Amino acid sequence: MTPPDRLPWAGLALAMTGAIAFSGKAIVAKLLYRHGLDAVTVLFFRMLFALPFFLAMAWWASRGKPALTAQDKRMVLLLGVTGYYLASFLDFLGLQYISASLERLILYLNPTLVLAFGVLLFGRKVSGRQLMAIGVSYVGVALVFGHEVGFQGPDAALGAVLVFGSAVSYAVYLVYSGEVVQRLGALRLVGLASTVACALCIGQFFVLRSPEVALGATAPVLWLSLFNATVCTVAPVLMVMMAIERIGPTLAAQTGMVGPMSTLLMGIVILGEPFTAWVGAGTALVLVGIWMLARWR
Repeated sequence: MTPPDRLPWAGLALAMTGAIAFSGKAIVAKLLYRHGLDAVTVLFFRMLFALPFFLAMAWWASRGKPALTAQDKRMVLLLGVTGYYLASFLDFLGLQYISASLERLILYLNPTLVLAFGVLLFGRKVSGRQLMAIGVSYVGVALVFGHEVGFQGPDAALGAVLVFGSAVSYAVYLVYSGEVVQRLGALRLVGLASTVACALCIGQFFVLRSPEVALGATAPVLWLSLFNATVCTVAPVLMVMMAIERIGPTLAAQTGMVGPMSTLLMGIVILGEPFTAWVGAGTALVLVGIWMLARWR
C-alpha cells in the first residue's frame, strides 16, 4: 500500500475533478431544457462552442506527426460517430425523460458493456466473480429505475433505453479505439474524433431546426452552453488524460467513481431532484459493482 505522503495527489485531483466536471453536463442540460430547448439544440450549442477547442487540440497533437492514412481516416470517422456524436445525442435525448442521477448510473455501466463486447467479438472469458459484479451493478440501476418510474411515469423507460443506447455506443468506441490510440495518440484521436462529432451535431441542427432558433437564444442559454462546452466537455477530457499520464488508467478509472455521487448531489441541490433510500441504495450498488469489476478484471 502506498504511503499517504507518496500518493500521486496531483493525478488523483485531476481524475476526480475531471469526473465531477464531466458529470455536470447532465445538470447543465437539464437547466437548458427548462429554458425550452430540446436535445438537438442543446447539443448544437455545446458542440458549436467546443469545436474551436477540439480543432486546436487536433492541430497541436498533429504537429510533426505523419499524415493520416486512409484507414486512420475511416477509423477516426467511425469513432467520432460512435463515441462522441451518437453517444452524446442519445444521452441528451434520454435526459429529457429521466433524472440526471439515473442517467449517470446507466452510463457508469460502461465497463460491463466493454466486457460484454470483449466476449462477443473476441471470445474472451468471463469469471464468476465478474458476473457477480455485473449483477450487483444492474440491480442497483434497476432499483433507481423503479423509483424513477414512480414519479416520471412510462417515459422513464424510453429515457433509460436511450441513455443505455448511449452507453452501448460509447462502449463500441472504447473497444475499437485501443489500436488507433496506439498509432495516433490519445490527444490527437480525441481532437479529431470530437471534431467529427461537432460537425455532425452542428449539421444535424441545421437539417432538423430553423436557424432562427439559434439566433433567438437568450443570454442565459448562451452562457450555460459555453459552460457546458468548456467546463463540462473540453476541460474534463484534458484533465482525465493528464491524470492517466500520472497515475495510470486503472487508478484514474477508480477515482472517477466519484462521478455518479457528484451527479446525485448536484441533481438534489441544483435541480431539486428527489432523494430516497432507493436512490441511495441503487447508487451504492452500482458503485460497488463497478469497483468489484475493476478489481477482478
